Parts: sequence; structure tokens; C-alpha cells
Amino acid sequence: MNAAAIPAWKKGINRAEICDRNFTEAVRAWDGTPGSRPRDDEPVLPGSVLDARGFRELFESQLVSRHLDLMARVLRVQNKVFYTIGSSGHEGNAMVARATRHTDPAFLHYRSGGFMAERFRKLPGMDPVMDSALSFAASAEDPASGGRHKVWGSKPLWVLPQTSTIASHLPKALGTAVAIEQARRIGHALPVPDDSIAICSFGDASANHATAQTAFNAAAWTAYQKLPAPVLFVCEDNGIGISVKTPDGWIGNRFRNMPGLDYFHADGLDLANGYGQVEAAVEHCRRTRRPTFLHLRTTRIMGHAGTDFEIEWRSIEELCAVEATDPLLRSAAIALESGLYSKDELLELYESTRRRCFAAADEADRRPKLASLAEVVAPLAPYTPDAVAAEAARPAPEAARIAAYGGEEKLPEKLAPRHLAIQINQGLHELMAKYPETLLFGEDVAQKGGVYTVTKGLQKAFRGSRVFNTLLDETMILGLAQGYANMGMLPLPEIQYLAYFHNACDQIRGEACSLQFFSNDQYRNPMLVRIAGLGYQRGFGGHFHNDNSITALRDIPGLVVGCPSRGDDAVEMLRTLAALAKVDGRVAVFLEPIALYMTKDLHEAGDGQWLFPYPGQGRAMPLGEGRVYGEGNDDLVVFTYGNGVPMSLRAARRIEAEHGWNVRVVDLRWLVPLNEDFIRREVASARRVLVVDEGRRSAGVGEGVLSAIVEAGHGALPMRRVVGADTYTPLAGAAFLVIPGEDDIVAAAGELDR
Repeated sequence: MNAAAIPAWKKGINRAEICDRNFTEAVRAWDGTPGSRPRDDEPVLPGSVLDARGFRELFESQLVSRHLDLMARVLRVQNKVFYTIGSSGHEGNAMVARATRHTDPAFLHYRSGGFMAERFRKLPGMDPVMDSALSFAASAEDPASGGRHKVWGSKPLWVLPQTSTIASHLPKALGTAVAIEQARRIGHALPVPDDSIAICSFGDASANHATAQTAFNAAAWTAYQKLPAPVLFVCEDNGIGISVKTPDGWIGNRFRNMPGLDYFHADGLDLANGYGQVEAAVEHCRRTRRPTFLHLRTTRIMGHAGTDFEIEWRSIEELCAVEATDPLLRSAAIALESGLYSKDELLELYESTRRRCFAAADEADRRPKLASLAEVVAPLAPYTPDAVAAEAARPAPEAARIAAYGGEEKLPEKLAPRHLAIQINQGLHELMAKYPETLLFGEDVAQKGGVYTVTKGLQKAFRGSRVFNTLLDETMILGLAQGYANMGMLPLPEIQYLAYFHNACDQIRGEACSLQFFSNDQYRNPMLVRIAGLGYQRGFGGHFHNDNSITALRDIPGLVVGCPSRGDDAVEMLRTLAALAKVDGRVAVFLEPIALYMTKDLHEAGDGQWLFPYPGQGRAMPLGEGRVYGEGNDDLVVFTYGNGVPMSLRAARRIEAEHGWNVRVVDLRWLVPLNEDFIRREVASARRVLVVDEGRRSAGVGEGVLSAIVEAGHGALPMRRVVGADTYTPLAGAAFLVIPGEDDIVAAAGELDR
């Protein structure tokens, strides 16, 4: 396009206004001959799979999406709307909504206004305009998130709210598809029809992200093994990511021949031409139960968001060429060519949709907003202590327990005291007997029984449909867990080492733990993630096997982290963590100290003082409850957890002998959230305080303990912290130079005596 041929008004006005005017000008300028108005059940244009009724409804959904975008751009400057990443150019995704069911779980890209407007048709009495306006306005009455974020979501329409940045939602979408199929194999009743599919939309730029790639790979890996995974990946290809262009043909060439993904292409800019391939992709996915990749051609007009002034980095010629591909212009042409609308009817529909959107926005602006911290965080971490305690104490069915353990004489409470690894194993047998919807999975957990044999015998007891190995991909392990949780199961994923969690942290931080918050507790991701970690392994290790970095877990909102130091505590904590998941939908991490797995002795070889009997049915540990050794000993109080507990008990004996002090050792047991009330009670009578934290100095658990002590008014007490260094863990004996040792504890106590 020659710059001289571009009208002056198109050069000097914001792009939203130009797109708006383009539509009305195109309709007024249309000079074709309208066809004979088709009946509702006739093709909208000759040769189209889409009938006239379907076109009319899809077009109305496109208009709703467009005017919500235009409304947002206008009202943002008036501080009435707080989100301007729009769907303009992507309105063709309404076809995906029409071709699918409202019971097909959907994980949507943020440019999904057309999809949502169309899916709202699936249930009577719902209003996509008002619901969206409430979300744009961050109203507390927003039915998706309660005003916490502008998200596309709806509980009755099975659209799970999420921020959908950088394709982080793809693993859980695939996980949901796998869960739909696996439910049949374990006899679990699904909350959606058995032949449902999972829908997942994303942009062409996001398709390059590692999180997206892991989902594509896992989907192909699953299909390669002939395991069903009915996920519809919808790549909405607009050719650009903010300002970085996608190379021409990249998405098609990358995915058209990818083994394990069945590829379809559809024109999302033309409803009459594109609907047939959209419908074919959906039907294929539902019938074959295979991962399906729908490459949907779209465009992006009006910029990435309201703050994206494309004219500053994109030529006017290029902008005008892009705006000429506006799907609403093509839809208007179809409407006129088919004879479904006259020009006046079309313009009135356009303007009445505008009025409807602005009226809803004005009403939404008057609705209540979140006004207190308590309101904001209400859905983040629900906790009903009495109900959780009752569920944790509820015994597993006796017949199921006996079958799981292989006979009544093998029930763990009838056996001699055992070490941590065996008791965790016995506790997992109990949970799986208690909850038939429980699945345990991860790397090497099945036949091998885990690297440390902690899951030994579980697959034999509960079959491969409930205990199974996954591919070596922590991101996908946690994505699977979310999918199973979405479908009403109780996942017990294992992350083989703490250091491996860091590769996949966002699946917990940005996805699993955020769902209750962003859905206003309408959706939950109940799961219990087991992670082997911490330091002190001898003869084996280095950074990845002796990782003591707990910080990545401590700052995840809503997460619960328990860390046992002994076997009986582990069983009682597992009961409570499973109950938290079942009752309150919580996401929890069970951090297992590897070096204590096989520990039997405390002070001397053969003393057996770190072996404990299995706690009987009905016993569970309340969230936040610590354990105190040396109740009433006030000369020195040592706060610690995990490996630090037996180490501090040994050091306490030496300190008592050297200084004549009575020493109390406090095992925190729960690291997130820290029970600050418990810490304050234990420090109230203390004369001196040591905090033994095997994590790193910066941002470790010890900082939280000291903060609680100081804020409780005990800052004048003599205090020291014995903590790991801010470094990666080296190999062999050098590892013990960077983490606290028994001698360090004794030395720190000596400093408090000066």
C-alpha cells in the first residue's frame, strides 16, 4: 500500500478508533449484490459447512468481543476499566466454542473474547457482556475471579480461570485430557461426560516457550504409546508476539509433521470458510482421543494492549495492511453477500452491541470493589480445622487396608518400630487404601519403588493404573497432577529431588496455587506433592542430590509445606495433608529429608532411638503443630526442623554437659506457613535462642523464625542463627562445609554464654 493512498485520518488517530471506523465505512461502501436470504439450516454461503443460524450467532459473538475491546480502550483512561489486552483479530476463536461443548474443560489464551461470548450460548440465562464487564472493572461481583484479575473463566461453563501467560497452562490442559481417560481405568466418576475433550488455546509466540514445548512433547510421547489424551491444542497464529514477528510458515512447518500430534489448519478470519476445519478438528479429537493441533489463522489489530503504540515501531503501511485483514470486515461481507442483513440492519446491530457493552461497563463501575485485605485473600488458602481434623482422623476401610498391606498380620501398627522411609511407605499404602481416587506417579516410582525404595510395593498393591512412572519432566508431572485434580482425583506426584522442583516451580507458583485465588475458590487443585530433598547425604550428592534451597517453596501464596524428621510424624502429617486437599482443596508439599530416610539411631550406633511405632488409625497432626523435646527447659531453646532435629538433640546433650543448661529442642515440622503463635509460646520463657536452619542463610526458614520472635517483643534475648551458606552444594565431604553441623550448634551456644 502506498503511503500517499492512505487517508490522512488513518495516520493521525489511534488504531482502535480506526478499526472501529473501518467497519462502518466498509459496510457503507459495500456495493455487491446480496444473495437470496438462506434459511437458518442452509449454508450461509454456497459450499460452506456453516449454516445461516450458526453464522449469525458467531457473528454476534464476534461483535460482543470487539465492542468489549473498544469499550475497554475508552474507559481505561477514565479509570473504569483495568485491562486492555484485547481479542481483536482473534474473534474467529468463537468457532472453537461453537464446535465444542460447555462441558469440555477449557484453558484459554487471554484473547478469547469471541470464544467466551459463544460458549455463553450453551447455557440459558447467562450474559457474557455483563460478566465480562464486571471482570474488566475488577468488581467484587465478577463471577470469574471476584475482582482479583481480568480472567476468562466460568464455573458453569467449565472455563478454568487463569492468567495464561507464556503458555503455562498447556501442561495442565494435557493433564486434564489424560485424566478424563484415566478415570475410566480406575473406576472414578468424572464431573464431565466421559467423552469430553480438553481445549487449550495459546498464541504462536507462546508456542515457542519451554512450558508449551513440554506439553507438546508429552502429548506426542503419550500418543506414541497409544495412550489416549483428547486435548485440542488451538494455536491462534497472528504472526507476532508483542513486537517480535513469528517467521512466516514457522507454526505450520513446526507442527504439521510432528509425530503424535494430528494437525488441522483453519482460517479464523473467515467464518464461512474456516468453520468446517474447526469442526473437523474437534470431531477428530473427540472420536480418536488423540492429541490434536488446530492451527487457527488470526490477526492482531489495535496492538498487544492499550499501552502498545504500534505506530512507534511499525510502519503505517503495515498497520493498514494488517487492519485490512480484520475478521469483522469479512464477517460483514458474508452477512451482506448472503442476504442475511441489509446495510442498515448490520450497522444497527453493530451500534446496539456497542451500547450494550458500554451500558454494562457503566453498571459494572458502580458495583462493589474489593475493599480489604481480608476480602482479597479470602479464597487463597481456605482452612476449616475441624473438618480437616475429622477427615484426617477418619480411618481407611479395614478391608482395603488389609488388602493393601497383604494381610492383617502385616498391618503397620502391629509391627516393630520403623525408620522414616518405611513409615512413609506404609502411610502411602494407607492413603491409597483410604482414597480410591488417589494416584501416585513420578519418575521411577513404580516397579523400582523410587530411588530410595520409598514407594516400593505400591504398584503391586494398587495396579499400574494408580501407581505409574511418568516421562522425565517435572513440569509435566505437575501438569498431570493439576489435570487429575481438575477431574476430582487426589494426585500424589513425586518430584525425585528438591533441585528438580526448581525446573518446574511455576506449575505450583503460577498455576496450581493460583487457581483458588483467581477463581474465587470455585475451582481447586487439591494435591499432595512429595519431594525428596535437603542435605546430609553421605557418599552421594553434589548440588542436585543435596539441595537445601527451600526459599522457592516459602514464598508461594497458599502453599502448605510439611517436613517430618521421624516416621510417626510423617504418617500423621500425610493424613492431615491429604485431608487438607480433600476438604479445602489445598496444594501441599511433603518435603522428605533424604538423609533421615534410613536413620535408626540417635546418639550411639545401635541405640534405635530414631525408630518409632506406626501411629494408630485416627491419629493425625494438626496443621502448624510442632513437637517439643525437653518441655520446660528454658536455659536454651533451639528451633529447627528436618535433619536439624536429631542433630540438635545430639548437640543439646553436649551443651548441657558443657554449660549446665537445660535445653529445649523445638521441631517446627510445618515450614509453610510458619506457626508464629507456636513460636511465640515456645520463646516466651526462653533465656537464650538458637535457630538451626539447614537451608541457606538468605530467605530461609530461620529468617521467618527470628522475625516471629522479634515481632513478639523478644528481640532482646541472646540469639544466634546456625544456617547453611549461600552457595551451591559441592560434592563429597566438601558438602558438609556449607551446611550446619553439630559442632556449629555447640559453638553457637558457646557464643551465647559470653
